[in-house]
Amino acid sequence: MFDKLSLLAVIPEVILLVMACVILLFDISVKSAKRGATYGLTLLTLAVVVALEIVSATSGQTVYAFGNMVVNDAMGHWLKCFAAVAVMVTLVYGRDYAWGRDMLRGGDLFTLSLFSLLGMFVMISGNNFLGIYMGLELLTLSSYALVALRRDYVVSTEAAMKYFVLGSLASGLLLYGMSMLYGATGTLDLSGVLKAITTGQIDHQILIFGLVFVVAGLAFKLGVVPFHMWIPDVYQGAPTVITLMVGSAPKLAAFAVMIRLLAVGLSPLAVDWQQMLMVLAVASLAVGNLAAIAQTNIKRMLAFSTISHMGFVLIGMMSGVVIGHPGATANAYGSSMFYVVSYVLTTLASFGVILLLSREAFESEEIADFAGLNQRSPLYAAIMALCLFSLAGIPPMVGFYAKLAVLQALVSTGTSANIVLAVYAVMMSLIGAFYYLRVVKVMYFDAPVTSVPLIASMDVRAVLTLNGALLLLLGLLPSGLMTLCMDAVSKMLTV
Repeated sequence: MFDKLSLLAVIPEVILLVMACVILLFDISVKSAKRGATYGLTLLTLAVVVALEIVSATSGQTVYAFGNMVVNDAMGHWLKCFAAVAVMVTLVYGRDYAWGRDMLRGGDLFTLSLFSLLGMFVMISGNNFLGIYMGLELLTLSSYALVALRRDYVVSTEAAMKYFVLGSLASGLLLYGMSMLYGATGTLDLSGVLKAITTGQIDHQILIFGLVFVVAGLAFKLGVVPFHMWIPDVYQGAPTVITLMVGSAPKLAAFAVMIRLLAVGLSPLAVDWQQMLMVLAVASLAVGNLAAIAQTNIKRMLAFSTISHMGFVLIGMMSGVVIGHPGATANAYGSSMFYVVSYVLTTLASFGVILLLSREAFESEEIADFAGLNQRSPLYAAIMALCLFSLAGIPPMVGFYAKLAVLQALVSTGTSANIVLAVYAVMMSLIGAFYYLRVVKVMYFDAPVTSVPLIASMDVRAVLTLNGALLLLLGLLPSGLMTLCMDAVSKMLTV
């Protein structure tokens, strides 16, 4: 079970684990308040992991390890690569912010970030109920600590408590659902669960009972209605760099768990879980877009918009196993993966600008704080405008193509209910465009509230500019990323 092949399959995870411990001990000897050496070592670790994942992804091989508990396929490798890049970019954007708020003491930010990424990796490669749950707990426990990292800030402590209580409830729901499925099928492996269900000898009601709890647990991790209560409070209460950490890379891991559990292990129950996802998607699109209109805090506004965007991800997932055509199935799941990746890319850039606007002892969280940004810095105003246009789904941004791909997958199913849902999603997107364009109006047409110049280090300026340019470039030339996503999903489904 623990052979050489198994150890080779988890080299990136081993590197993350070892380096997280090394960095924790190494930081004790670092005297610099900005933790330059710790920061550099963390980025180097992440760069090595990204390189390893790219090499593994391009090989196209699918490897099962540790008695089928771990699966390494192209989809998993690319999602791990994107997650590691997201964490790297988050640390680049947030280092100065964290330093100005005394959050770099002890190197906890870097160590916990690596541990949370390790949890994501375990989730993405999970082919077993216990493996997936262990990765999920490592991610969530690290996230709780990260949200409360600013110990002298009451708002962050309150947000961490809410996140902990609701997150524990969601973990319990997911674990209970997994235990029901284990009791019904007699196995923890997803491939074993699939074989047991296809025999037709298991009571369907027991399977549905377990499925409901599994979907509820996944819905919480994605932050969709009615399991969205933690999203606005945590996004607003957490330090902005932690908000970005919680709101970007973990979405990739949650998507991986959802597609492995539902589209692989529980695919014979597709008719049932697709109906559940439809209800969650409809509610999320409505609540997310309508509630965002009333927000004056931009972090809270982006939190509600996240809920609506996750509704689009669910639309892609529920479009997969309707007509039973393998090509259509891969197209639907590939579109959903493309949507998650493009959303994370946009979130990184938007919060990067918010972090840049934040100064020592001042949180740039209100929409009014963006007034006259174009007069203070045309570059950063343009990057933020690109982010908002992408989130609103305005061409030629990548967000437009992501929405279009998901809606095409939904309409191609040919069912009247899904066509109505597509029209509904478009209407909700039109409503959502209002609160995004409102921020653009404030940036370009309102008088600036301060003349304090925006100063960014060279690395932040370069990464943020590249991040913003990718939103436009991938919108104009989306075929490369879309093909990558579809190929990765196709290989996963055909194994």
